[in-house]
Amino acid sequence: MTQPATESLVPPLLEADDGESPLHGYRGPEDDLPITGIPAGLTIALSREAGARGATIARRAGEKLGWDVYSQEMLEYVAQNVSARQDLLDKLTPAANEWIEEQLQSLQARDHLSPNPMVRDLARLVLTLGVQGNVILLGRGAGFILPSRSSLHVRLVAPHENRVAYMSQLLRLTEEEAQAEVRKRDHRRADFLATHFHCKPNDVHIFDMILNTGLLGEERCADLIAAAAKAKMSAVVGME
Repeated sequence: MTQPATESLVPPLLEADDGESPLHGYRGPEDDLPITGIPAGLTIALSREAGARGATIARRAGEKLGWDVYSQEMLEYVAQNVSARQDLLDKLTPAANEWIEEQLQSLQARDHLSPNPMVRDLARLVLTLGVQGNVILLGRGAGFILPSRSSLHVRLVAPHENRVAYMSQLLRLTEEEAQAEVRKRDHRRADFLATHFHCKPNDVHIFDMILNTGLLGEERCADLIAAAAKAKMSAVVGME
């Protein structure tokens, strides 16, 4: 499938930390770990610093849980592609549609969502995926769109030198070029969140979990995310 030449919220190829930007999310085996009612399951929203290996960790966590993984590029593609978006909307029940509209109205009432039409389409897509649950969303402010009760909001960070080294290796850049690339991506992502969701990624209190990928490594981070997701699902189900 070829991605259509539509205007993107950000340049798509420059935003793939890990060199992995598939149009299709990873689909693992079906896994029955439900949150009863609406939403039908938990959503993991991963926010990351540039070069913190977010795409690889998302894929590993998805494999462990058996959940779909939507990269930033996939989210943007589906948000801008009418046919792909309609396929998801057609699967929704009336109760799910009502929940999505309630969440959008709440975001707008609290001034947590910009009036930009593309961002509103993106928010609707994130909520459409979130109401079905058992999915991992990478980037695009998903954790600022979804309600905290039915989502696990994770921030992936790493020491600056680790991120620069990784970016240098990934894109075959000099150290100076890699430093500039990391700064540019971090600034662009922070500006996106501030402009469209009125949030700052360095506010530690908005995340359920912050993981240092440079210290813990990809596999252990994926293990911790999967374990935290199962723990949150158990806690939510237990409160009902």
